[in-house]
Amino acid sequence: MTIRYLAETVSLICSVFGSLYVVLCVAAGVIFHRRMAVFGPSGIAPPVTILKPLYGADKELLENLRFACRQDYPEYQVVLSVQRHDDPAISIMRQILAEFGPDRVTLVIAQADAQSNGKMQNLEAAILFARHDILVISDSDIRLRPDYLRCIVSPLSDPAVGCVSTLYRAVNATRWFEKLELLSMNADFVPNLMFASMAGIITPGLGASMCFRREVLKMIGGFAAFREHLAEDSRMAARVEALGRRVVLAPYFVEMEVDLKSVAQWWGHQLYWDQNIRVVRPAGFFATVIVRSVPFALFYAVLTGFTPAGLGLLAAVVAVRVFGAAVQLRWVMNDREGLAALWLLPLRDLFGLAVWLLANLKRNCVQRDLRFSLLGDGRIVNKVVR
Repeated sequence: MTIRYLAETVSLICSVFGSLYVVLCVAAGVIFHRRMAVFGPSGIAPPVTILKPLYGADKELLENLRFACRQDYPEYQVVLSVQRHDDPAISIMRQILAEFGPDRVTLVIAQADAQSNGKMQNLEAAILFARHDILVISDSDIRLRPDYLRCIVSPLSDPAVGCVSTLYRAVNATRWFEKLELLSMNADFVPNLMFASMAGIITPGLGASMCFRREVLKMIGGFAAFREHLAEDSRMAARVEALGRRVVLAPYFVEMEVDLKSVAQWWGHQLYWDQNIRVVRPAGFFATVIVRSVPFALFYAVLTGFTPAGLGLLAAVVAVRVFGAAVQLRWVMNDREGLAALWLLPLRDLFGLAVWLLANLKRNCVQRDLRFSLLGDGRIVNKVVR
């Protein structure tokens, strides 16, 4: 068997398996959409504290914080926290405090150098000012609808539930590389997560939108226990599950602002996302190469000399991929912005394979403009350079 024949065979198998996987993801999306149609608040509304760790003045930060403070919910507190006295977000935080008052908003400004996972360090400071026992983590780039708190808290009416997360869809992509970022999230990450969650392959912990009781957080060691981990949200969810509590992915979407200043920042963010996935399930992440249909269909077409069979396979694989993504974007996520950018999806998938290769090889990561070494088990150590 020649190397060329082996490469053709592998490319063909990955193209076919990848297309079948697209179909499975569409089926999972349809099921998820049906759950969304019947999902709603349970009627319970215990007091809640929203923890918003901030770092810099993100695009639309002011409006995102306003949405957090305009929840249709009887009693809740919003804690806004930063770790630098000169953080550009502070002026916006003070504006929010002036608009909504201290009964609604609490500011935490605690100078601290990022030693490892800066978000966890930020949350360690913020939780000291949390007034309520139901805690919600909501990242700074997340925009919340008025019914968000009622929906994410709802599953906690079951005492067996220890942690709740919601999915998020990327929005407001303007530059071409921001559109690639949006497709990475909405046409790749989210469909994969819905399928993996429904198949029981992963424990769905998403730190951008997560809810749990204070007592559960204490039982898993508090935020400090996850300070050294890159994928802290998945680690938290796994520990909650180890307590014998259920970890729930609520059939609900929040919006995540796409805010990238350059191609280099986009590339670094893509790599960061794949590194997160790799450290959680290294073997599973490595195995995902077999479902990357578009790059392997292109390889097959090249290896066969662009014969009618090779070009036919490439056309069929691209058609399945784009149609499957269109179904997810239109019917599951109601994402017209993603639909308009679908012509970029094959290019995004080609870049995705390159990022996958780097994520398997690279042993450092960037967090909050600092570069850290990354151990095989996902722990962050040894700050390298600024």
